[in-house]
Amino acid sequence: MPIMNDAWIRRMALDHGMIEPYEDRQVRDGVISYGVSSYGYDMRVAREFKIFTNVLSSIVDPKDFDPKSFVEFEGDHCIVPPNSFALARSVEYFRIPRDILTICVGKSTYARCGIITNVTPFEPEWEGFVTLEISNTTPLPAKIYANEGIAQVLFLQGNAPPDVSYRDKRGKYQAQTGITLPKI
Repeated sequence: MPIMNDAWIRRMALDHGMIEPYEDRQVRDGVISYGVSSYGYDMRVAREFKIFTNVLSSIVDPKDFDPKSFVEFEGDHCIVPPNSFALARSVEYFRIPRDILTICVGKSTYARCGIITNVTPFEPEWEGFVTLEISNTTPLPAKIYANEGIAQVLFLQGNAPPDVSYRDKRGKYQAQTGITLPKI
């Protein structure tokens, strides 16, 4: 599976709307970097967060997740409590081509502070804002900066398009617009 380079990412973003808004360079001065890189795209985290709270002592159940387990917050930065997590969304809206699968990895600036960003792969023909899972593995509060880089997306091209894409199977997270909780 070849990994796609900056020229391909640029062409797909500008000609086909694969990433909107798209930053055609790596923005680095005074921020956690974002934008196109040699073999990926560093996406940003938006200003909307859902911070996990254990006030209700609920059980975390992916089949029956209680939305009251989150406190909604909007701002230029978010404080994630110790040994907890927050959900957020990307600034960018993605439209993945039929022959592409993405892998997303957290930025090293956050990882070196014990902050892990988890994002599942974007399947062929998936589109939407990305729901980001941001875990604070430290015993201290952690600060996340809105409108700055949070994770890098790598674009992998299959040797042929799949028989069934995410759009074809009407995936439950297709065209999500906000922070999306687990669905069954």
